[in-house]
Amino acid sequence: MSKELEIDLIRQSADAVVTILKSLANTDRLLILCYLAKQELNVSQIEEKTNITQPTLSQQLMMLRKSDVVHTRRDGKQIFYSIKDEKLIIVLSTLYELYCPQ
Repeated sequence: MSKELEIDLIRQSADAVVTILKSLANTDRLLILCYLAKQELNVSQIEEKTNITQPTLSQQLMMLRKSDVVHTRRDGKQIFYSIKDEKLIIVLSTLYELYCPQ
């Protein structure tokens, strides 16, 4: 592998990591992602579990969609959210182990 190709691949990986870290760098988004790491939730369930009220919740969910870290699924009028990448769930689990009370 040429050095230029290797640098390009590393840069692409770094860009992906930066996107993930930006999504975690907000208290509300981190809280939402922590709950989504456990299970798929609809908007009402996220609001109930996190105590993040509208319009803040809508804004943060939009940011997570823009960052492409969550998957959405519509079932009738409900929109369900889940984490797209299993690696993000591992990151969130590690953060939980390191920083959350046991």
